[in-house]
Amino acid sequence: MDRRSLIKNAGIAGVLAAGVAPAVHAQPTIRWRLASSFPKALDTIYGGAEDFAKNVSAMTGGKFQISTHAGGELMPAFGVVDAVQQGTVEAAHTAPYYFFGKSPAFALGCAIPFGLNSRQRTAWMFQGNGGTLMREFYDQYNMVNFPAGNTGAQMGGWYRKEIKSLADMQGLKMRIGGFGGTIVGKIGGVPQSIPGGEIYQALEKGTIDAVEWVGPYDDQKLGFNKVAPYYYYPGWWEGGPELDVLINKDAFNKLSTEYQTIVRMAATQAHVDMQAKYDVRNPKALKELLATGTKLRQMPKDVMDAAFKAAQTSYAELSDTNADWKKIYADYEKFRKDQNQWHRLTEGTFDRYMQQAAL
Repeated sequence: MDRRSLIKNAGIAGVLAAGVAPAVHAQPTIRWRLASSFPKALDTIYGGAEDFAKNVSAMTGGKFQISTHAGGELMPAFGVVDAVQQGTVEAAHTAPYYFFGKSPAFALGCAIPFGLNSRQRTAWMFQGNGGTLMREFYDQYNMVNFPAGNTGAQMGGWYRKEIKSLADMQGLKMRIGGFGGTIVGKIGGVPQSIPGGEIYQALEKGTIDAVEWVGPYDDQKLGFNKVAPYYYYPGWWEGGPELDVLINKDAFNKLSTEYQTIVRMAATQAHVDMQAKYDVRNPKALKELLATGTKLRQMPKDVMDAAFKAAQTSYAELSDTNADWKKIYADYEKFRKDQNQWHRLTEGTFDRYMQQAAL
């Protein structure tokens, strides 16, 4: 079997396992730079960029090299999209909802409050209309997107004081990004946008009262439990947030068809690996946090209800004022409704039973 057939039939896992680089004869040597929005200390989420780059190198026999750079190394963590647009770097690895200020539709490329879970989101992007719709949207910003990670449903964050009802959210200064911050503001909180590497200091100094990041594994690494005792769930603003590799359109179009395919496959492998890592590491980290005194709490129902209502109102308003949002969200909303009807019968019922069973 020749190399071209191998990559087609075996897929990335088989190619990497076999140690065979696919069809790279007569291909040029290429070097790119990728800017991440995350610090190196967060090996799982920052590691998505490293996995992507390693996969590209492995599948091209080392002829396509991508150097990865942590947030703040080449430019600020929230400056990576501008850098990709302008061609300062060829690629970025980030959470698209960080750029909600450019257009609210960026949030649909990552996560919105009470949105799709990770499995539903992957289905929408890979087999639904999400991939096409988001590709059309990013084209306006001179970028090509590839899903390259998902954390799974996140936790609801760390709080210096207990949240017993919606009243306790009033005036609460909370680090929270994307659309979630907007909804926190609508229910009385004061959202703050702070890069991952700067959150601990803000919480320790009391500049903020609460913080959300991802989940136990990352949160333990960042040390939030040392300065905020209450740990809430669920993170209603991020049921399944997607991380993307965003690539400068001109740089991507210069690649051969084979290299473009390798980029896509490398991103897909990073996408699958990231959630698998979180699903393995989060349970152990949560046990360790609880053993050291972390106080686990469920988000009060009146907070959830107020946030849900505010989110639905915001989505309707955006559909009236933003053409990109309206076009993408119409499909997203229909897909979410169909998925939830199905999952309620299957995944939801099965999961609820298993979680309550004495195993």
